Amino acid sequence: MTDRLTRDEVMALTGRSDDRVVTDILTMGASRAELAEAWAWLDNDEAMLNAGRPIPAGRVARLVEMLQTDDEDMPVVPRL
Repeated sequence: MTDRLTRDEVMALTGRSDDRVVTDILTMGASRAELAEAWAWLDNDEAMLNAGRPIPAGRVARLVEMLQTDDEDMPVVPRL
């Protein structure tokens, strides 16, 4: 079993149907764990910092950036 996301999973987890964002997430090879962490940072960065989590880096940071930018265009509630 692989941790690579499918198109349907990305769409279900993010509530996004925008092909550009979904394709970008799939192309970068993000895992479920990375996507979940990115959502956690977007949902409540203060809690993540208080829990001692390091600032996102690598793919997680890129996911946060992509989802945050896309969120300005299309508000959505993640379903993780």
